[in-house]
Amino acid sequence: MERIEQWQVHKPAVTGKRGVVASQHWRAAKAGASILEAGGNAVDAAVATALALTSCEPWMCGLGGSGYMLVYHAAEDRAEVVDFPFRVPANIDLGRYPVDPDAEDVLMGFPGVVDERNVKGYEAIAVPGAVDGFSQALERFGTMGWDAVLAPAIDLADQGLPVDWNATLEIGIAMADLARDSGARDLYLPGGMPPAPDTFLPMTNLATTLRALAEKGPRDFYEGGIAERLVADLKAGGSAIGMGDLADYRATIYDATVHEHRGARVHLAGDTTGAPRLIHALKHIERELPATIPVGVDTYLAFAGALDSAFTEHRRRQGLETDQPNSSTTHLSVIDAGGNMVALTYTLLNRFGGRVVLPATGIAMNNAISYFDPRPGFPNSLEGGKRVMSSNMCPTAVSRGGRPWFAVGASGANRIMPAVFQIAAFLLDCGLSLEEASHLPRIDAPDANGVMRADLALAPEILAALAERYTVEPAQRTVYPNLFACPSAVLHDPESGLSQGVANPFSPIAGACAAGAKAG
Repeated sequence: MERIEQWQVHKPAVTGKRGVVASQHWRAAKAGASILEAGGNAVDAAVATALALTSCEPWMCGLGGSGYMLVYHAAEDRAEVVDFPFRVPANIDLGRYPVDPDAEDVLMGFPGVVDERNVKGYEAIAVPGAVDGFSQALERFGTMGWDAVLAPAIDLADQGLPVDWNATLEIGIAMADLARDSGARDLYLPGGMPPAPDTFLPMTNLATTLRALAEKGPRDFYEGGIAERLVADLKAGGSAIGMGDLADYRATIYDATVHEHRGARVHLAGDTTGAPRLIHALKHIERELPATIPVGVDTYLAFAGALDSAFTEHRRRQGLETDQPNSSTTHLSVIDAGGNMVALTYTLLNRFGGRVVLPATGIAMNNAISYFDPRPGFPNSLEGGKRVMSSNMCPTAVSRGGRPWFAVGASGANRIMPAVFQIAAFLLDCGLSLEEASHLPRIDAPDANGVMRADLALAPEILAALAERYTVEPAQRTVYPNLFACPSAVLHDPESGLSQGVANPFSPIAGACAAGAKAG
């Protein structure tokens, strides 16, 4: 494969006195930084950023999504997890999801079903947990009110969806499916076509919903007027989700998993995430590499061995899961002036989720029924009331000497853990800066079968060494297809006491924004 892109892309780390937000959309990062400027802590800023993404990155996430938030408490050198996964509606009709032997496997590697009902449309929608997860995190760990952190999202929704060339691309890729749903068609396809760049798409219904959430509180989404409007639209479209499914939903909060690595404490979201694979990979390189090794051939060979081993074990343990090029997930990382950190990953699953926008509320909905195996008798088989048991998300925070160091995560399905692992290892094992770690080319293990995806920006001797041990799949970090994950990270610099942040250099809309930016 020859290099397609000839750009030399670089995004310097931003530095701030009162914290930094790194996000997949620069507008959302700016919204979160405004909360830090107003005196909010990392959780306040993270929730504000996540809600703002609803208004500017709706193909990746939103109120119809779910995920994990890792909260690191600097004063205690410990972290907790806010777990808000999708849940299957209690009264789902399993007979509506017969396996289609001629259909392609879905995102998680499970068999496809007749008419793609577990992937597209109203029957693909599971009960979302984002609103409850964000509100519980704010109530437990935040310092600002729900209405205050919602304000930036409302302002952005009032402005409308900003259309740049990347938004036009995202909408164009999914155009055929978006056109089948009246709500999605009305929002994303004015005049029946993807919008031209340098315009704004009205998000009137979403703005109204966000105002109602601010005025009536988050439980209105699950038990009040918003819930009633949600269920009316869902029922009309054929979803099994009822008022009881929403009213029964509760996120959970528990202590993070901790792994010791080269004198640092790696705080992770637990066994249902990419954490076991990350721990496996870190253990591998601690055995294979000396500390602070210069980045070179030996480094990438050790990384390749770690990834191949971790994913081989994962597939043995979990069963089916394949490389997933079309996932729709977002990640943001936040650090505040006190060193508290948040790594938050949440998703609609596929790009634009189920390609459904509910008419009354303007909420883009997920397609998380495809998270479940349509065949009975398997650990993750589709069942009424069941929560998602396995996720690729890997929000991570690292401390050293009892003090905060960095937080990192990514979007990109099976590619998430390899990105988090390599950025973390560049910092932990190679002694690089956050800016250096975020820009170095990466490798991936898409199928755990001896295939290694490698960025063509790697040195020729590294590519040659990998090719001696693996079948190398050459790739570039392009906007589309996005063959590598999209990471965002923040870091505390103990020497200056300042915070740093870097968003994915190869995303045209990702950005980091500092609060109390360093003068000069």
